[in-house]
Amino acid sequence: MMEYTASDFTADIAAADYVCRFRDAERFMALCRECPSYGRSWGCPPFGFDTSALLSQYDRVYLVATKITPGESGAAIDAAQELIRPERVRVEQMLLDMECRYGGRAFSYVGECLYCGGAPCERICGRRCLHPDKVRPSLEAFGFDISKTLLELFGIRLLWGHDGRLPEYLVLVMALFHNCPPGAFSGLRVSTD
Repeated sequence: MMEYTASDFTADIAAADYVCRFRDAERFMALCRECPSYGRSWGCPPFGFDTSALLSQYDRVYLVATKITPGESGAAIDAAQELIRPERVRVEQMLLDMECRYGGRAFSYVGECLYCGGAPCERICGRRCLHPDKVRPSLEAFGFDISKTLLELFGIRLLWGHDGRLPEYLVLVMALFHNCPPGAFSGLRVSTD
């Protein structure tokens, strides 16, 4: 496995503020419709419910941005998933645990499902999700602008690879929409276990 370092950054803001400043559902749904996973994964749109109504149930958003820096400069872009996966698993599990403990709704990383072992999603065959307790959509799937979120809330620019090489760093952004009081998670340490 390729060596890397990972750093977590967190923010807890009013949900209404996050929705107002960082959500452009029309723009991002148009981008989602161009993706080959659109309608083929239970973590992807279209959803069978009103996403705005779901978001309006929550007062706050706890965001986690994980910055992953490869140990090897100029690594091949094919190594991206190898670097992302362990960090995604770690933060996603933490958010699912928080969802269970405090209520709310977790949002995970865009990409393939972690829970069906690489098998095609049941949605393709018109069947229910096998892991509805674990599969969560990404913030992008609900129309949130991750580049703007990273820059304005964390001071991190979203970078892209070029010439088949990874950028200087990769970043994951996940969240928990919740109804806990402001600062409820301020003492929480994002686990690295």
